[in-house]
Amino acid sequence: MPACCSSAPAPAEAAGPLAHFARMIENCYEYAAAAKAQGRPVVGILCEYTPRELILAAGGVPVCLCGGSAATIPAAEEDLPANLCPLIKSTYGYHVQGSNPFLEMADLVVAETTCDGKKKMYELMAQRRPMHVLELPQKPDDAVAFEHWVSELVSLKRRLEALTGREIPDSALRAAIELMNRERGLRRRLAELMKADNPPLTGRQLLALKSSISGQETDLAQYERALAELAGQTGPCERAGRTRVLLTGVPMAHGAERVLDIIESVGGLVVCMESCTGVKPIMEDVDAGANDLLRAVAAKYFHLPCSVMTPNMGRLELLERLANEYRPHCVIDLAWQACLTYDVESARVRDFVREELRLPYLRVSTDYSPSDSARIAVRVEALFETARP
Repeated sequence: MPACCSSAPAPAEAAGPLAHFARMIENCYEYAAAAKAQGRPVVGILCEYTPRELILAAGGVPVCLCGGSAATIPAAEEDLPANLCPLIKSTYGYHVQGSNPFLEMADLVVAETTCDGKKKMYELMAQRRPMHVLELPQKPDDAVAFEHWVSELVSLKRRLEALTGREIPDSALRAAIELMNRERGLRRRLAELMKADNPPLTGRQLLALKSSISGQETDLAQYERALAELAGQTGPCERAGRTRVLLTGVPMAHGAERVLDIIESVGGLVVCMESCTGVKPIMEDVDAGANDLLRAVAAKYFHLPCSVMTPNMGRLELLERLANEYRPHCVIDLAWQACLTYDVESARVRDFVREELRLPYLRVSTDYSPSDSARIAVRVEALFETARP
């Protein structure tokens, strides 16, 4: 397996669930390879708006393909502009190099039309990848937009049925919904451990407790084991005195956790991550008892409060809820350079955090290069001076 796709080795103190997820990439590779050998399709996704339930109901393996490595960016810049979001460039770099084993084994890649950079990158990928473009309407409160979204999921369902040669019955979709609800519920409970005054995990450890492939029973068993082992536990005494941080903004793909590491290396404790790699996609479940299961799936995903939505009041509502529940001392808003939607939305988030939540706020704009790590650390330390309880 390419080195840039390998998981970091488990730290010496890690045991049990942390050790299991420390080799997450290897686990997922073994799972996907075995599934392929059994004739199951591997379906790549590039955003949280793609319902994994549909892929699972079709008998497929849903795997996240978002790039988090700076090493693949130079290859991407042969085709893509340098002043583009690093997540897009990293993902495309894997495509150019053929160095992401999950992308190479994918029978289909679902391409969600979120930001403009991704949409145009998909056109280049489609020159040699089987792609299905999933059009995301971007007015979350518009009934007509929602109906269009439902029709898009109908089209995706048909594409998956054509891929497998089998229809997706309601029984299979309901089972997939129940599986994903179970996974989301377990991950929510793990995230809620961070509400404690002295949580048993760091933010970095919590972020590691997830997988690129959803619906694996081995992962669910490890989530349950982690909950059993951590119930009632507290962290070391020094952790209780750290500055509690609510981290919002862009997703941190596997390998792109640098800013989180910086925050926790200078005295912070990230008690909640609002982003797509944090709690945003796991806050709500799908109604498994609905008469129209596809519409129920559509409703859950359509209301994810991403910055591509307009207006995106849902993000502010979620931030208020998380601030009340996780009691942060400050908010850090992370934006990847050239991520225009998160860049522009930062102004509203800043004003909301300062005026409504009454919390110190810091915006960090960076890419995957570590060249500005020292500068970010200094800015975070300065924020903490104003946020000490």
